[in-house]
Amino acid sequence: MKKRIVCFGDSNTWGYDAVTGGRFPDEVRWTGVLQEILGAGYDVIEEGLCGRTTVFEDPLNEGLSGLEYLLPCLMSHSPAAYLVIMLGTNDCKERFSATPKNIADGMKRLIVKARHTEAWSDEPRILVVAPGPIEKECEQSPVAGEMGICSEKSERLAEEYRVCAEEHGCEFLDAGPVVRMNRIDYMHLDAESHKRLASEIAAVIRRRI
Repeated sequence: MKKRIVCFGDSNTWGYDAVTGGRFPDEVRWTGVLQEILGAGYDVIEEGLCGRTTVFEDPLNEGLSGLEYLLPCLMSHSPAAYLVIMLGTNDCKERFSATPKNIADGMKRLIVKARHTEAWSDEPRILVVAPGPIEKECEQSPVAGEMGICSEKSERLAEEYRVCAEEHGCEFLDAGPVVRMNRIDYMHLDAESHKRLASEIAAVIRRRI
């Protein structure tokens, strides 16, 4: 059986293209590139949802708490060999009033829930990815009304996630040095960044599997 890699994330896993307002093609999205890099022995499963948070229920949009969907997601794709979680960008929205530590605690809850499912083909293997920081220009961009003041706390997520991953025996990757945000909304990856991110994630997975 192919090794199943579940990629659990938000619009940057779904593949939102800020230039067109649509979705990058399969071969551009980091999940699609990851599938190509890993090859036929792996099945990369893309579970991205625009607006998804770690644990916060959005008062304006339904069904966006990652905590509520993680269990059925993993069980529906079982047996899973590896879980990649890249969330936190939407948690930085001003309306959630969450600190970077709050957001990392949300990530912790996802890790704990994932570890205690019966979805694994072997032992739980989890990669926590700190998303590339939202740039300050986002707060003056077309999405400013949706995001509010968000860039500073986004920049502080990586260190909080690093500590969280170490405490819970997970792999950790800081996407910040690897990716670049587009020049329209300053919070979604540009096309080239999808390729670079996929390469970094593939390297981590190959070390573990």
